[in-house]
Amino acid sequence: MKHNFKIIALLILLFLSAQYIGLFISYKYFDRELPYNIEKPQFEEETSYVGIFLSILIVTFLAVMLIKMQAEKLWRIWFFLSVWFALLISFSVFIRQELAIILALIVTIFKVLRPNIFIHNAAELFIYGGLAAIFSSSLSVFSVSILLILISIYDMIAVWKTKHMIKLAKFQTKLKLFAGLLIPYKNKKETKTVILGGGDIGFPLLFASAVLKSFGLKALIVPITTSILLLALFFFGKKNHFYPAMPFLSVGCFLGYLVVLLI
Repeated sequence: MKHNFKIIALLILLFLSAQYIGLFISYKYFDRELPYNIEKPQFEEETSYVGIFLSILIVTFLAVMLIKMQAEKLWRIWFFLSVWFALLISFSVFIRQELAIILALIVTIFKVLRPNIFIHNAAELFIYGGLAAIFSSSLSVFSVSILLILISIYDMIAVWKTKHMIKLAKFQTKLKLFAGLLIPYKNKKETKTVILGGGDIGFPLLFASAVLKSFGLKALIVPITTSILLLALFFFGKKNHFYPAMPFLSVGCFLGYLVVLLI
């Protein structure tokens, strides 16, 4: 087991919460425009995975370049704007737009400039719903399935071969600007941290959103099967080893989809 079981259970609970909050936010934007006249990307549903995957490669390349240049200030600005942008979309589902933009700014300021574990993870629960709302209308179950396969292959290469995803995670953790869930804890007088990257939250959410759009509330099964595979990864994973989570999460997504088709 990679970490203390109670900590793993807490991480799974947070992951599951992010999935269901994200699904609610995404659902609200299925037939609704994004706030502040933000335009949704114009992708063809069946081929949208191409544009999204290429965008991910470009963003990752830029992130790696910032790490190599040790451009911490640029990273902070990029991180700040990204978090604020995602949160204002999410919060606009629950409160008026004028208040949402202010609340999103306040939460982002605390998350980036005065970080603590509670604000960090609370914000993470809402960030991915905002991002899913942008892309979910452009994705079919087929296209997001191809995207999951591509991302899973890329994740394995990035963790086991090039290892740049590990460097990226360590860089973010050092700056206390990690994109994803993060829970520090003490183990035998040693402080450890269990993390789950933002992509590992966002991509399963995109898949579940596509299933929700096509099959309705039966899609609520998908986060459960995905969480079970995530739990298996942490339970059977070895300590001090890095694993690509997306292959496991993708299997969980596909299993959930199979259950949806059978009921």
